[in-house]
Amino acid sequence: MEIWAVLAVGLLLLVLLLFGSSSASQRQRETAARLRRVERKLDLVLDHLGLVDPEAVPSEVVEHLRKGQRIAAVRAYRQATGESLLEAKQAVDRIAEQRGL
Repeated sequence: MEIWAVLAVGLLLLVLLLFGSSSASQRQRETAARLRRVERKLDLVLDHLGLVDPEAVPSEVVEHLRKGQRIAAVRAYRQATGESLLEAKQAVDRIAEQRGL
């Protein structure tokens, strides 16, 4: 009889462990989704204000701008971000203006 009690307790602990991990996993997914929404909103605000996150600017883009190579800067920006030609040109223009290049 004692073996069945031990097995029942073990099974109960296993079920609780599985339930707890799925609950933690669900909270993690919800937090990740919330973070993506906040980041998207922040990107929209920065874009609306015409600002560029300095950490998001690839260093090659700044190097090309310092050398006066605007086309190479646009190309480097496109390769790093996957943006369209127009979006990359506009972003590089904003970067150059903000940094006085």
